[in-house]
Amino acid sequence: MKGREDLTHLLTAASAGDRGALDALLPAVYAELRRRAASLMRRERGEHTLQPTALVHEAFLQLIESERVDWKGRAHFFAVASLIMRRVLVDHARTRLSDKRGGGATRVSIDRALSLSVERDTDVLDIDRALQKLAALDPRHAEIVSMRFFGGLSVEEVAAVLGTPKRTLEAEWSLIKAWLRRELMVR
Repeated sequence: MKGREDLTHLLTAASAGDRGALDALLPAVYAELRRRAASLMRRERGEHTLQPTALVHEAFLQLIESERVDWKGRAHFFAVASLIMRRVLVDHARTRLSDKRGGGATRVSIDRALSLSVERDTDVLDIDRALQKLAALDPRHAEIVSMRFFGGLSVEEVAAVLGTPKRTLEAEWSLIKAWLRRELMVR
């Protein structure tokens, strides 16, 4: 991937409608998006029908089809990409679930996904339901989970996107993980 400054310049130019910058954007971010998608897919069940490359392509298409976004930089781009990857995975899981009438939900190890001490698998739909509930309570916390879990952003990157000190975000992340642990264990 190009340097952070080069990527920020491409994002700014693409936001302004520069078609050349938009064309250069995918090659500039592809490797990182693919790495993040592969990490997400490793958490899925082995027979998952969606491949990391397809996840990246679908997410990127949705990114460029959306209204012009005023990109605030690399971290902001990957935060939005994480939200879109979440939507793609959830939609895929819902489709498979409806196709099989209750079977085939996408499985994710919550222990690996959120670094929690939970000893059962939770499917991506359970995580999505928990995030919807969390969003009703605190939309910011749901956004943090989505960026960390689905986007693979580090605490530092999420803090930069949200304009929050790292220590504040670390404290929030601890609280969020505890809430998620309780919420997902209840199911």
